Amino acid sequence: MVDSRQPQHLFANVLARVHAVCGALASEGGWPANIDLSRVVVEPPRDASHGDMATNAAMVLAKEARAKPRDLAEQIAAKLRADNLIASVDVAGPGFINLTLKASAWSDELRTVLREGASYGQSAMGAAEKVNVEYVSANPTGPMHVGHCRGAVFGDALCSLLQFAGYDVTREYYINDAGAQVDVLARSAFLRYREALGENIGEIPEGLYPGDYLKPVGQALAAEYGDKLTTMPEGAWLPAVRDKAIAMMMDEIKGDLAALNIRHDVFFSERSLIENGNNKVTETIDFLRSKGDIYEGRLPPPKGGAPVEDYEDREQTLFRATAYGDDVDRPLMKSDGSFTYFASDIANHKNKFDRGFANLIDVFGADHGGYIKRMQAAVKAVTAGKATLDVKVVQLVRLLRHGEPVKMSKRSGDFVTLREVVDEVGSDAVRFMMLFRKNDAVLDFDLAKVIEQSKDNAVFYVQYGHARGHSIFKNARETIPGLPEDTRARAAFLDDAAVERLTDPAELSLLRLLALYPRMIEAAAVAHEPHRIAFYLYDLASEFHALWTRGRDLPYLRFIINNDAEITKARLALVQGVVSVLASGLAVLGVHAPDEMR
Repeated sequence: MVDSRQPQHLFANVLARVHAVCGALASEGGWPANIDLSRVVVEPPRDASHGDMATNAAMVLAKEARAKPRDLAEQIAAKLRADNLIASVDVAGPGFINLTLKASAWSDELRTVLREGASYGQSAMGAAEKVNVEYVSANPTGPMHVGHCRGAVFGDALCSLLQFAGYDVTREYYINDAGAQVDVLARSAFLRYREALGENIGEIPEGLYPGDYLKPVGQALAAEYGDKLTTMPEGAWLPAVRDKAIAMMMDEIKGDLAALNIRHDVFFSERSLIENGNNKVTETIDFLRSKGDIYEGRLPPPKGGAPVEDYEDREQTLFRATAYGDDVDRPLMKSDGSFTYFASDIANHKNKFDRGFANLIDVFGADHGGYIKRMQAAVKAVTAGKATLDVKVVQLVRLLRHGEPVKMSKRSGDFVTLREVVDEVGSDAVRFMMLFRKNDAVLDFDLAKVIEQSKDNAVFYVQYGHARGHSIFKNARETIPGLPEDTRARAAFLDDAAVERLTDPAELSLLRLLALYPRMIEAAAVAHEPHRIAFYLYDLASEFHALWTRGRDLPYLRFIINNDAEITKARLALVQGVVSVLASGLAVLGVHAPDEMR
């Protein structure tokens, strides 16, 4: 239901009216008490020729109403036809209900856009529920690469979307600083330390990190310790070198993220789970054991002889993951007696729940798809089903230039760094284009295409829509004296425009698209899909540009009509609505909305 504290935008308004009609029919027809209306939706019809909106009310309520869907649809339609917002109602097929609104509905909604400005589309749907979003979480063993970039942008935009929809969001980065890979990092940094002391280290040995990015770490160690570390056994120097290397790598990662305007609220250390005399991993395993979710046993071999990363034919400590929806039980201890990564991950998610988060979202890379079921099973187990975990997988990025694969970076050794990409094309292009494809689809990112000034470059086309709107305002000041430059003042100035004169099909199409924005925001937030905003913004900019182009061919459709101040003001109100929504959506995505483009 719509929160009474929030303005009811058009789709929510019509949904409330449909709910009221169904409630009245329930009362008249003696339907079961407390009938569930949450399944009833109002949405744009798949075919625009069918009307402005459609509802599934009759289809989902027919069973409770003890009626055929078509018959119930006719009853609902009869009541809706008496509504002063609705021009006509048609029943289609087995019981779909199509609605056509009166023209005043669209002009009134445009006035709502003007009044609310930057807050139009904002929702209280989340009701300040706490949400923990863990994203990026790249191993602190080197600079961020372009693959990390996609998960970083996706996670950050998802957080902004959820905040815009009324959730209390915590952005979290889980630092994998307790595994074998950080010991490899330390040994690699120690080699660069010896190099900084003047030793010829030759070619980097197999198994160590070869990139030049560790040279500054070696130099910092040399400055701090001189040659003192060279006289120590590995067991003595490794902890100090590891801590220094991790700290410097995390500083670099934070800098890389800052280049994309990404900042986390929490950087949570995996090592903190097992150090300081309070081993949370052991504590979590003991907790699961007390519930009967841990046992000693053997895993059956993988079906069909397929290799499984954590399969060993031995007696081992297993988590009863199959009791919580996974396909196979999962090992928690390695053969050397140390915990698996999975054991630490369970403890990490229990820690989140203990910190007050029951709504958890993880953003995984493409190579972690097989990890989803076990983590969701673990969260069910450690929270007694009180928490939910949604895992979003971001697929690979293919980095191209003019359609050709980009060569690897010398600095990183074997990949292109995030910073190199941002420095070349800018954060706006990176952020928007990383979101202009669904997260679970492979993304081709062409460094040449994303800086083109053409319709084929989505980020340019959307930003140009915003800049074009401001150009129209600048040119309109001769026809509309006193038109303010300030956005809020201009919106207030245009509030009394005769927007009912916006009757051309292209103008009405834009009005309908603007009215869809609040519903799209809520749907994207529920689905955890920020790409929907990017798609919507491109559609809105496209329709706006198309209307501008029609005005070149049909002078009566131009935004500025020199001898008709009233229609000019009405069309400027429409332009103000477009630029407000473009700016709002771009802000959620973390992309600038420029007033002019050169």
